[in-house]
Amino acid sequence: MHDDRSLVESRLKRVLDERIRPALYPRSVPLDVGIWHAPGEPVPVAEGLAAPRTPIAPGTAWGAPWGTSWLTVSGTVPAEWAGRAVEALLDLGFDENMPGFQCEGLVYRADGTPVKGLNPRNQWVRIGAPVAGGEKVLLHIEAASNPVILDYHPFLPTGLGDKETAGDEPQYRIARMDLAVFDETVWELVQDLEVLGELMQELPVEGARRWQILRAIDRALDAIDLQDVGGTAAAARERLAGVLSAPAEPSAHRISAVGHAHIDSAWLWPLRETVRKVARTTANMTALLDDEPEFVYAMSQAQQYAWIKEHRPEVYAKVKKAVAEGRFVPAGGMWVESDTNMPGSEAMARQFVHGKRFFLDEFGIENEEAWLPDTFGFAAGLPQIIKAAGSKWLLTQKISWSQVNKFPHHTFWWEGIDGTRIFTHFPPVDTYNCSMKGQEIAHAVRNFKDKGAAGRSLAPTGYGDGGGGTTREMIAKAARMRSLEGSARIEWEKPAAFFAKAQAEYPAPPVWVGELYLELHRATLTSQAKTKQGNRRSEHLLREAELWAATAAVRAGSPYPYERLDRVWKTVLLHQFHDILPGSSIAWVHREAKKTYAAVAEELESVIADAQRALAGDPASGSVLVFNGAPHRRGGVPAGGARPAAPAEGRCTVSERPGGGFLLDNGLLRVGIDERGLVVSAYDVAAGRETVAPGRAANLLQIHPDFPNMWDAWDVDAFYRNTVTDLTDADEVAVADDGPDAVSVRVARSFGGSRVTQVLTLTAGEKRLDIDTEVDWHETEKFLKAAFPVDIHADRYASETQFGHLYRPTHTNTSWEAAKFEACNHRFVHLEEPGWGVAIVNDSTYGHDVTRTVRAEDSGTTTTVRVSLLRAPRFPDPHTDQGVHRFRHAFLPGAGIADAVREGYRINLPERRVPGNAEVAPLVAVDDDAVVVSAVKLADDASGDVIVRLYESRGGRARTRLTAGFDADGVTACDLLERPLRDVSTRPVLEDDGVELRLRPFEIVTLRLSRHGH
Repeated sequence: MHDDRSLVESRLKRVLDERIRPALYPRSVPLDVGIWHAPGEPVPVAEGLAAPRTPIAPGTAWGAPWGTSWLTVSGTVPAEWAGRAVEALLDLGFDENMPGFQCEGLVYRADGTPVKGLNPRNQWVRIGAPVAGGEKVLLHIEAASNPVILDYHPFLPTGLGDKETAGDEPQYRIARMDLAVFDETVWELVQDLEVLGELMQELPVEGARRWQILRAIDRALDAIDLQDVGGTAAAARERLAGVLSAPAEPSAHRISAVGHAHIDSAWLWPLRETVRKVARTTANMTALLDDEPEFVYAMSQAQQYAWIKEHRPEVYAKVKKAVAEGRFVPAGGMWVESDTNMPGSEAMARQFVHGKRFFLDEFGIENEEAWLPDTFGFAAGLPQIIKAAGSKWLLTQKISWSQVNKFPHHTFWWEGIDGTRIFTHFPPVDTYNCSMKGQEIAHAVRNFKDKGAAGRSLAPTGYGDGGGGTTREMIAKAARMRSLEGSARIEWEKPAAFFAKAQAEYPAPPVWVGELYLELHRATLTSQAKTKQGNRRSEHLLREAELWAATAAVRAGSPYPYERLDRVWKTVLLHQFHDILPGSSIAWVHREAKKTYAAVAEELESVIADAQRALAGDPASGSVLVFNGAPHRRGGVPAGGARPAAPAEGRCTVSERPGGGFLLDNGLLRVGIDERGLVVSAYDVAAGRETVAPGRAANLLQIHPDFPNMWDAWDVDAFYRNTVTDLTDADEVAVADDGPDAVSVRVARSFGGSRVTQVLTLTAGEKRLDIDTEVDWHETEKFLKAAFPVDIHADRYASETQFGHLYRPTHTNTSWEAAKFEACNHRFVHLEEPGWGVAIVNDSTYGHDVTRTVRAEDSGTTTTVRVSLLRAPRFPDPHTDQGVHRFRHAFLPGAGIADAVREGYRINLPERRVPGNAEVAPLVAVDDDAVVVSAVKLADDASGDVIVRLYESRGGRARTRLTAGFDADGVTACDLLERPLRDVSTRPVLEDDGVELRLRPFEIVTLRLSRHGH
């Protein structure tokens, strides 16, 4: 039996490859082809259509990297083909790799109407079925010669990732450009044989069904005349009809197929190319929807809809029509499929605000699912954000990439830091590029962790990453597996239909508490430091711009910059896409991001300056106002307000330290810096306690070799720790400032081809050591960290995340804990023994690690926090992070979690000094520092109402009174989209311009305060 099976499988493969597939197009004639190469960037469609063409023959090289060429193909359908199906075969020089990673094209008719996209798995354009014969054919192709960057040796440095370094060598050769007869019977036979052959290989060897299929295939191949495949294909299909009609078992697993193309908004291509990728794919998918009545296609990312609306309105018109028909489904409700680890609280909220609002405004559709198949792990604050946006489901797939531990569920409740639960599905097919292969479908069934309790899963079906989408072959395979013995049952369904059915059949799934940590791609928390700094700075500038603009609008009658803020928010949200913010895109993307963030900063600084000038009073008064944009009082200035500058309290001193170095003292904290420029003591005077572990030094820069096994910009592997160099040699250790308000020591070091300068500052009245670091970085494949070993015994530590913080273990009892050797924080990391703790806050870094050791000399515990500063991967950007970088950190001995929260905001929101004499009262205020106001703005509907978002920040219960500093006449609890909540157990009441609030741990509350007269 084994020999029979092997013989049939081998026979099937050869006959398919060498006879049946080549017979799909039995007759063909060449088309005439002309080409025009657009100079520079892509041109408008009308210009490309009208440009002159030069004849070009098959085999001719074309296409400089990132270039655009317009081709015209023309010909006449032979009269003798009358009654046949005819297609144009248009091969731009494709290889057999996935679509989206090489040249692509969008086909237009002579009148400029888009037809469909071209890619390696979609090279055909239907001319007629049947044709009359004699038809004139004229098609135009906008062809993009995007270079192959991720090739068979995917991690070799390349200059192709930026048009400035890519050169102009042609990348491709024109291949087949023909009119051809399409033999539909042969095509159907191919689908029959592929489905059955793939299913047969997945069935048990000893099972009768496998042998039934094998014998049927053998008989079908006997029926084929290899010299007349077209004439005998129908007979072969008849011999397969019996096994194809055998129905699936009633208990068969059910798969909801959703047409999809996960198009990265930037990755191995720039943003401008994604605009065209989306147009090509959506043109393909709307055409396929016209041909296939059961097919359903889902596309996420409101930004991508907005792009085609702006740049390809003729394609967008087809999309809108298909959406109205319920076949083309806007999914996810986010502006982009963002990273979720690094975006701040408000930014994560605004991803849903702008995404859902776009779908509501454009299509009248309310999304109830978050759709994030490819994001690199999920922050523990996300469930509450999803719910607060009016959604209730989540789909992801990337967790299947984890290196060490296999996630134990596929359908489950995901519980966030505040207790919110979201019904979550993680497709067992283990890909968001499902192509309906038998191997994929069988894997989904075998892999499904919840079998017995649940019986359905979802399969995002179509080529993604670089686009392409679903193909007619995938749809044909799914049709055969709608009910096929031995296979799962497959049905095309909208995501919402799947989730509703899945939740109904599985009302009590298991619960996963806390972050969904991806045990892979950990280095994305550090790569491309300037992109991450641009994001962090933009988030906090947006907070200030909204706060001060709203205050100026209410207090001074200034116009509120609705359009500017909306536009800037969308720009910042776009750059949080999960291959931009994580630093895993080509050089072109990050070069443009740097310029974009600079423009964002300039515009927001202008908004802030205009608002503060309107509020500050007489600039010639000789007085200076201090504006405090942080959510806590600072130096006598209230949160969200401004007061005249006050002199600093306390006094600082700097003196020489015995044995070398310096001692900094402000009465609260005594810091010892040795002759190497390392912090060897940080003594909390009030607590009488040393912070730095005995015999160790803090702010110790350490460098590691960094050459992961795969995915250079994405990954750091645990073995990087095996080799470390402590950077202890100093070029300079000198006093930089000697007080009395502040004292500083400057430390300079050289290593490799790089230089680092740090200024360590102690300020009067503050129990905080500020560390300003400038690195001129010229290393390759190295990882730079700053270590802070502290004398604390703690089995867990806190990292800030959206609207709160989460705890991670400091130990590695299990493989799950050991796998988290690099993790994400926002503004702080905090460790604590009961009653005393330490925090490290930052202005722009995210990656860190925490380890602990027991000291042999005293059995005490040293817990070391290491801040990740810089990497130097060479793929996909061969010059990642080269150049000058500046970071700010602060080391806080004796800090509780409240101090960590407060100082984390302060380092990111420095006070602003503006000439003026008009004290500015806060627009809103809360009387409990545990409650943080995360946003103050005017309502997006331009009603003039004030929107306030706040949250409990310490992980406990809070009771606060929110006071409005203006004439408010009503208050409404809202969702993130500023719509009234319907299911509020206790509705807020405005009394004497105040609202009493009770908050659960980490609870988010959004309030709309209506203004009298508006």
